[in-house]
Amino acid sequence: MDILVIFIAAAIVNNFVLTYFLGICPFIGVSKRVDHAFSLGIATTFVMTMTAIITWLINHFILIKFNLPFLEYVSFIIVIASLVQLVEMFIRKVNPFLYRTLGIFLPLITTNCAVLGLALFAVLRDYSFIGTVVFGLGAGLGFTLAIVIMAGIREELDMADVPLPLQGAGITLITAGLLALSFMGFAGLITA
Repeated sequence: MDILVIFIAAAIVNNFVLTYFLGICPFIGVSKRVDHAFSLGIATTFVMTMTAIITWLINHFILIKFNLPFLEYVSFIIVIASLVQLVEMFIRKVNPFLYRTLGIFLPLITTNCAVLGLALFAVLRDYSFIGTVVFGLGAGLGFTLAIVIMAGIREELDMADVPLPLQGAGITLITAGLLALSFMGFAGLITA
């Protein structure tokens, strides 16, 4: 039951983008088309899940064991950068069009504060190994959910009659705020 609570809390209730406002750059930048948003969301989910696994192992078997907690940030950033490079090489090889489409936002997963936030939250919350993996998967799927919903709304807004002063960034930020408010409706149901 605790694992399910961790997953739901990470994906919906405490959504990294809509609750903590982590990962806003790719959320706004890549959410113009659903297919691109979904692809970036899956890549980010993979990176977040693998980050959760590797950083938990590094934290528990190296940093805590040898009393090196001051190396947390550095080691976590190195893990994240390495994973993003692997994902970037994989996408470039498998789908060059998607690689070109995602452009700068694919390497920006490295600096996506949601990924680093995941690693640091997992340490602060002292999850077990399985709990950390579920937390990483839930956070990644929550990121994917948020960015795909935003992309779907933005695709519809492209065909809507939006007043001139609100077109572009204005309506995007208003939509993001309303989406965040809708996810706040889940607050209080589950917290983990």
